[in-house]
Amino acid sequence: MHKEIEPPVSALGRPGGKTKKTPLQRFWHNGLPVAVVLLSVLLAWYVAAWRLNAPGAIERVLDEEAGYTQRELFEATMSMERPLMPAPHQVVADFYESLTEWPVDNPRNLLYHVAVTGQSTLIGFVMGTALGLLLSILIVHSRTLDRALMPWIVASQTVPVLAIAPIVLVILGTLGFSGVAPKAVIAMYLCFFPVTVAMVAGLRSPQTIETEMMHTYAASRWQSLWLLRMPAALPFLFPALRVGVAAGLVGAMVAELPTGAVAGLGARLLTGSYYGQTTQIWSALVMSALLGLTLTASVALVERMVLRNRGAVA
Repeated sequence: MHKEIEPPVSALGRPGGKTKKTPLQRFWHNGLPVAVVLLSVLLAWYVAAWRLNAPGAIERVLDEEAGYTQRELFEATMSMERPLMPAPHQVVADFYESLTEWPVDNPRNLLYHVAVTGQSTLIGFVMGTALGLLLSILIVHSRTLDRALMPWIVASQTVPVLAIAPIVLVILGTLGFSGVAPKAVIAMYLCFFPVTVAMVAGLRSPQTIETEMMHTYAASRWQSLWLLRMPAALPFLFPALRVGVAAGLVGAMVAELPTGAVAGLGARLLTGSYYGQTTQIWSALVMSALLGLTLTASVALVERMVLRNRGAVA
């Protein structure tokens, strides 16, 4: 009678010797590095706030003749009304106050400005993506357009957006376009480039044997594009979309600066700089960072859904 050989069993009773990570182990491998970096940034931020605010605190808050301790100096630098560099807890307090003590439709609420900037960003992102897709398809299917357009597309990104923004605003204003349209166009200007470059590489990624097979089946250019090139380009497209939507947010905020806009995160930054409200500036920066993370995370979520449905994600 032969003895049956049992498969190896791990410490957690799972065959194959593969152990399932506990929540603590997952945090140790994934969350701990993020936590360490975050704590390091916060510590450096507090140190910078203390060093930069110390001269102002000595001049405006403390009595230099009577003397002061280092603890009193530190407390003064952390609680100044208009600090040169606000401490993290001051930014959090201003952020919380803006969201909770004012209605959403009030300009003092950051969500009001998020809605304005987000609208321009999304419209510009859609326009930039459409333009990038169109240009990439034309470039891939025409060597003449490749040689004619690609150098100018690359050269367009060498011009600073701060130089482009006033020109776009003046031209569109003369044509009767104002409000969201100029900001969306500037956001589009920053969005279309990564999409174009990535899609050109993606549409050209199918191997020769695959394209020859489509010719064997007498597939038209449109059929080859839709059935072969576009699916092959999807892994190239979505990383470019993440870059593009973040660049579009930057473009929308920059476009709000020369227009004298009263709404939007860029306008909030400009207002804070006019009146020396550094805490307001930093809270707007934090909100813009959160908006950028939200937009890129949304694109990443769509990417996982699309690629999973196509079998590209297990």
